[in-house]
Amino acid sequence: MPVDLPPGLAVVLRFDRSGFIPAVAQDHASGEVLMLAWMNAESIAATLASGFATYWSRSRKALWRKGETSGHTQRLVEFRIDCDGDAILLRVEQTGPACHTGRRTCFFRAMHDGALTEID
Repeated sequence: MPVDLPPGLAVVLRFDRSGFIPAVAQDHASGEVLMLAWMNAESIAATLASGFATYWSRSRKALWRKGETSGHTQRLVEFRIDCDGDAILLRVEQTGPACHTGRRTCFFRAMHDGALTEID
């Protein structure tokens, strides 16, 4: 079933062959990168309609509203598209941790002095 996206949005977005586009969630106040997930037209429409980040779970093959079971929601503050139209930036207000591990961000590992280190 076709999904109606706002005028102009469907023209700009460049989904991959499977119909997905990567979406980065960023804390709107601090600028901290919280997580990366996948969206399709249906999850984008749901996000814009509800005001809460909704992603596509490739493993479950279903829509997934962030925080629907944990309560760790992402309220949409701003929806951005990169210059090529092949990536989305969701500026959000994060409630609780963003990562399923219980950490604030999924990006809690970094290379320091040639070694992988947990930084969060």
